[in-house]
Amino acid sequence: MSAPNDHEPGSPAYLAGLLLRNRDVLVVGAGHVAERRLRRLLEVGASVRVVAPEATKAIAALDEEGLVAWRARPFVDDDLDGAWYVIAATDSAEVNAAVASGAEARHTFCVRSDEAFGGSAWTPATYNVQDLTVAVIGNRDPQRSKAVREAIRQSLGDGS
Repeated sequence: MSAPNDHEPGSPAYLAGLLLRNRDVLVVGAGHVAERRLRRLLEVGASVRVVAPEATKAIAALDEEGLVAWRARPFVDDDLDGAWYVIAATDSAEVNAAVASGAEARHTFCVRSDEAFGGSAWTPATYNVQDLTVAVIGNRDPQRSKAVREAIRQSLGDGS
């Protein structure tokens, strides 16, 4: 994907709500970034597979509880088979690039945590209030997206 013109307003991303309940989602990497992404994937009912040689204690516990299926080994291209959505969240740019490339070949959307334009999807800054999920996605500035999300949260309060 080529970078957008920096002078265009808004984000170059097309926002859509993915319905991932009971759909296969692959997370490659099992560090703190993956851990943060897993929370929301589990909230929406995704069937999550994690592939990584090592995992945080929290991800290992999710595997032990049967909430995710962790495969304690390096990523292989066949891991992508059947996935509706993929997150490449390793500390290796080479592995993340291979994940994104394999996902692209399968026409599967992929978030690349280390290089936004290296994937085909971005993760917005979100929070839930009553029956709404508020999402903010910017143009390569995740800290600004988080700040705007927090400003919206403060203006809405808890929604009661």
